[in-house]
Amino acid sequence: MVNKVILVGNVGLDPEVRTTESGVKVARVRLATTERIYDRQTNESKELTEWHTITLWRGLADVVDRYVKKGSQLYIEGRLRTREWTDKDNIKRYTTEILADEMKLLGRKSDGQQGSAPVPSGYSAPAQQPVQQPASVPQVNDDPDDLPF
Repeated sequence: MVNKVILVGNVGLDPEVRTTESGVKVARVRLATTERIYDRQTNESKELTEWHTITLWRGLADVVDRYVKKGSQLYIEGRLRTREWTDKDNIKRYTTEILADEMKLLGRKSDGQQGSAPVPSGYSAPAQQPVQQPASVPQVNDDPDDLPF
């Protein structure tokens, strides 16, 4: 069975980076992907934007902390995870996020310079030693508003 997500998009807000009680760095990024849809009836193109929550751990979180900001363009490979929690009104809630296994910083040419990040474009974990994500995401609390972000 396969659970794989590949996204290329733009960061919509500055990343949230925290360190867990056990000292593990974790980052959350809101990534926008936009696709153009052509409407033959109106002869117009429309843009549809999807927002994704990306969670990155350890080394990838460190790179996010140092080099990613609002507007950065990222390539993300990861897998979908859906979490369930009960809110303060005792209502069951769900959230779906992407646990990133790989990230590449993609630069844009502006003023003759490649990208805005001071690291080489295409950063990712070394192929021979991929950054391993935890099999299960450590939970501080089931409410995502109370997660370490």
